[in-house]
Amino acid sequence: MFIAPADATHGEDEWRSFVTSHPFGHLVAPGGPGRDLPVVVPTQFVLEDRTVWLHLVRANPIFGALAENPRVLLSVADDWAFIPSSWKAIGDEDPALGIPTTYYGAVQLAGTATVHDERTAPGSVAAILRRQLGTFQPEVDVADPGQAHVAKLLGILGISIDVEQVSAKFKYGGNVDEPHRWAVVERLRQRGAPGDDAAAALVQRRMGVEPA
Repeated sequence: MFIAPADATHGEDEWRSFVTSHPFGHLVAPGGPGRDLPVVVPTQFVLEDRTVWLHLVRANPIFGALAENPRVLLSVADDWAFIPSSWKAIGDEDPALGIPTTYYGAVQLAGTATVHDERTAPGSVAAILRRQLGTFQPEVDVADPGQAHVAKLLGILGISIDVEQVSAKFKYGGNVDEPHRWAVVERLRQRGAPGDDAAAALVQRRMGVEPA
């Protein structure tokens, strides 16, 4: 994706916080040269250090693509908000001359995938499920998947991705001065549509101000 200098990430803390707070994305596997289109799968995942962990049903077509080529890209995009043209004007500026835009955050993690199969590596998929359960519902008692669901484990495969490249974009008005950005923050708070508060918070953080 294209990343203008004003939209570049401020560093690993920023993009990692965004990904861990939005643990659902689209896994893209290009497969081999004979494919017309890549395989794209919506999925939940866990990011730990530089490794992504997830599982999918064994019948998922992405595994055919991974057998041809283990290279993948995980795309995460969220906290978007449409910014009307009139919001871009402050003071005596003509609202009719404003240019509408959309604020959003996007992170793409590229790397090499490894497939984990209980049939060939007993315990490997169960370990991924334990990791996901510990991340998404740490306070909930649950039966150990490696003991309670042995047969069902054979119907799924695990995937780990060694992340080798990160592209991160945070398009939140960084191309305009702070008075214009604060005006958008105020209007986002007033509108209160889904995603507006999250977008407003990111505008503030990228100006070095923590939301109240």
